[in-house]
Amino acid sequence: MGEASNPLHVIVFANEKGGTGKSTTAVHTAIALAARGARVGCLDLDHRQRTLGRYLDNRAESIKRSGRELPMPRYETHDGESNDLFSETLERLGTDSDFLIIDTPGRDDKFGRIAITNADTLVTPMNDSFVDFDLIGHVDPDTFKVVRPSFYSELIWDSRKRRAKADGATIDWVVLRNRMQHIEARNMKRVSEAIDQLAKRVGFRVIPGLSERVIYRELFPKGLTMLDAREFGQMGLAHVAARQELREMMAGLALPETVSTIPVFA
Repeated sequence: MGEASNPLHVIVFANEKGGTGKSTTAVHTAIALAARGARVGCLDLDHRQRTLGRYLDNRAESIKRSGRELPMPRYETHDGESNDLFSETLERLGTDSDFLIIDTPGRDDKFGRIAITNADTLVTPMNDSFVDFDLIGHVDPDTFKVVRPSFYSELIWDSRKRRAKADGATIDWVVLRNRMQHIEARNMKRVSEAIDQLAKRVGFRVIPGLSERVIYRELFPKGLTMLDAREFGQMGLAHVAARQELREMMAGLALPETVSTIPVFA
């Protein structure tokens, strides 16, 4: 998949808990890459919720309705059952693409596990709370020190070992810390310390994600992202702050540049 001179980079968004902004972040990453000239394919593995697919359906309708050209990736949704369809869709979306973005279900899923093993960059969004931290590690209830990695962290560890054995490649595991406005400072500090402890133990990077903002829910019906400034008319402070967060997130992901790309947000 991809051209030899410009190899395909696979980005997998995975978190077995819902409500972490996984699909919203996946869409914004896809559009950000497409906006700078990269060829992007998207695969939604959650055939039940199909959030990424519906988001891009809405975007396609907005393009059709307005007649404006907006950055738009190719995208498909898997049926959740067929191994052959999974392989064929990966091949089809990966051909002539610089990046393939895969959004996995918010539950344990066989195809999601396969996708993780084939990721170049694995992104796990989580909110600043111990409810979400529990997915990747367990803490002592009194000291809040990390006791052990979770089953999910062990799954990622095993996936990385299999990938290294298969082709010598490394999966760059990135934990995105999304900001929650209602989390008090002391708890946020404890979560931060626990994440840092676990990062050293199981080997993931931590970067800032997106804040909990009403604006993201409002963008969904039209399939718009924070990059589509001209569609908003006059931008408020919330838009400006959200765009800056997106810039920081994309910089933190440290994705490879491609031959076709131009500076992001130019």
